Amino acid sequence: MTISERIDTFLNADTFGVVGASSKPHKYGNKVLRCYQQNQHTVVPVNPMEKEIEGLACVASVSELPDHVSSISIITPPQVTEKVVEQAIAKGIRSVWMQPGAESTQAVAACEAAGVNVIADGSCVLVVLGYHEH
Repeated sequence: MTISERIDTFLNADTFGVVGASSKPHKYGNKVLRCYQQNQHTVVPVNPMEKEIEGLACVASVSELPDHVSSISIITPPQVTEKVVEQAIAKGIRSVWMQPGAESTQAVAACEAAGVNVIADGSCVLVVLGYHEH
């Protein structure tokens, strides 16, 4: 698949998970969450330290995401991304988008080996969906 086909497949989900969601508005983990909200997408923040972000209830880990979440954005350091991808594969997540800076060669290889649609080429969901500050 081309990168645009991978992105279309990713965005075809009903509900998205944001792993590394942040309550701090200047952090990318918050901007990605708000970007999905701006585009009227249903989104679930994943952060073990927060109960709620941007008015949405958080889950502590990928394994706690509702079963209808099929695509996740990852905004974590690469070594954390590798653990997140292990959980995502076990959970049955079908598409993973590693935001710039979250990419890990090992995590990409794990996704490919498991047949998971993976975006890790430096593409940014904020650019693709047209994020804007309020």
